Amino acid sequence: MSTPHELLNPESMAPAKGYSNAVRPADGTTIYLSGMTAMDQTAAIVGDTLAEQYDVAMGNVVTGLEAAGGSPTDIVSLVIYTTSMQEYRDDQTGIGRAHRRHLGKHFPAMAMLGVTELYDPEAKLEIIATAVVANEPVK
Repeated sequence: MSTPHELLNPESMAPAKGYSNAVRPADGTTIYLSGMTAMDQTAAIVGDTLAEQYDVAMGNVVTGLEAAGGSPTDIVSLVIYTTSMQEYRDDQTGIGRAHRRHLGKHFPAMAMLGVTELYDPEAKLEIIATAVVANEPVK
């Protein structure tokens, strides 16, 4: 997947694995997505594991983004809140598979934060995304 944005990983910083250290977005329309959980159409949280919930939540991010006229490669920033940080550490392979299913090898600027609880007590994570639908790629 190519992106119209410039993903920056300076050699003077630790290597970025699964994210970018900085993103210079192309000029365009900014889309802000609400916090997305693994909620289905009935408002129930689905998925027992963090990886399963990540898969559903990221699917919701992409669906919301597409409704606003964007695509996964337009995402410039993701903030992920989780109540299960240890589960993330224990199953990075499963999380990576779920990530690639929706974003391919597109790794925007990202942060994962451990929190004590989320609004829905069944949710193990919530993802907030910002995207920029580019007028033209960064040169």
